[in-house]
Amino acid sequence: MIEVRIESLAFGGDGVGRHRGQAVFIPLTAPGDLVHCRVTERRRRYLRGELVELLEAGEGRCRPRCPVFGRCGGCHWQHLDEQTQQHWKERLFSDILRRQLRRDALPLQPLLAARQAWNYRSRVQFKCHALKEGMAIGFFRRGSHFVEAVDHCAIAADAVNLVLPWLRDQLPQVPRPDRVPQVDVGCDDHDRLRLVVHDIAPAGAGAGPRLRTAAEDAGWALFSQSGRKQTLRQLVGPSELEILVDEPPLRLGYGPGGFAQVHLEQNRQLVAAALEMLRLQGDERVLDLFCGMGNLSLPLARRVARVDGVEAHAPSIEQARKNAAVNGIGNAAFFVADAARFLRQADTSYDLVVLDPPRGGARDVTRALLSHRPRRILYISCDPMTLARDLSPLLGQGYRLLSARAADLFPQTYHLESLSLLEAG
Repeated sequence: MIEVRIESLAFGGDGVGRHRGQAVFIPLTAPGDLVHCRVTERRRRYLRGELVELLEAGEGRCRPRCPVFGRCGGCHWQHLDEQTQQHWKERLFSDILRRQLRRDALPLQPLLAARQAWNYRSRVQFKCHALKEGMAIGFFRRGSHFVEAVDHCAIAADAVNLVLPWLRDQLPQVPRPDRVPQVDVGCDDHDRLRLVVHDIAPAGAGAGPRLRTAAEDAGWALFSQSGRKQTLRQLVGPSELEILVDEPPLRLGYGPGGFAQVHLEQNRQLVAAALEMLRLQGDERVLDLFCGMGNLSLPLARRVARVDGVEAHAPSIEQARKNAAVNGIGNAAFFVADAARFLRQADTSYDLVVLDPPRGGARDVTRALLSHRPRRILYISCDPMTLARDLSPLLGQGYRLLSARAADLFPQTYHLESLSLLEAG
């Protein structure tokens, strides 16, 4: 057992202190805490520990809302008040960029803070485990695949939480509840619900037929999935959920297996911040890579000469084309393609390239951007480490960073989104 004063937070959520010159990483601690911890891992340069006793509470510590916080792996920072969370997200983003890019002076803007810090998640993956006494439905326990059952999720939207008692009642009645490992639940800006039941039971013993009538009675859309996205099967209800972005609102549908940000209100703020950052003139030709169903492509199309959207997931491109038509937007075209390959083969010069890649970043796209050399690049990232990795070659070969801003789309966790605007020198 060792005593540690927590000095800061690390990207990943752990509190960080020092013991005999070594950094100590301890989950569920707050800056200013004095704690007793048990060492769980010893490395040459650092230790990892688990909190045993809180001796003194740091200034930003608060009481978590969720009774299973600390066991459930979904949230990292419910023990920090909102102001402390926002401070550290802004600081971690700044520290990572400065350290990884080896630059002290960066044009960083204030954090785009979340207006809604609770009951915001519009999409949740409920993990399921069949027990003799019923179904355990909730989330994986921190660091394991043990299902921590929950009665209510403090960060899930109210509409999503409505599904939990329904699942506890219905799933034990299906032929093979032990073959239902997960149920995806999503809601939209109209509180309509869509469920995707992951069902790996043998043919004829699936949960879908048993749940179809109950879902229809509840007024919810229901799909089953037995493997990858290609196995999605519609059982009842409409396939699309609909979100609203921009002003006046664009109505954007997205199907099961498609992507939309989980914080719908913050997504609107993010799109608005991106448009403000770009200060568009109206004559630009824009390429939107990893465009999904048009979340940013279509607001951009309202303000520029032309937008080409590129996405490798074909159903998302079909949805983007439909969304453009529904909203009366005729200056946007969408293509199913690998982002880097499309950029390398493009015979059109673009004034602006927007990219919003998955967490792994876009290393190949960065190389293609150096060959294509658009005048401006807007990089939307959900991981500051891969963002810094991808920005580094651009900044080293003629681009300059005009602005960078972290955005809080995931309150109660350490995760953050960000916007970075670059211009060719």
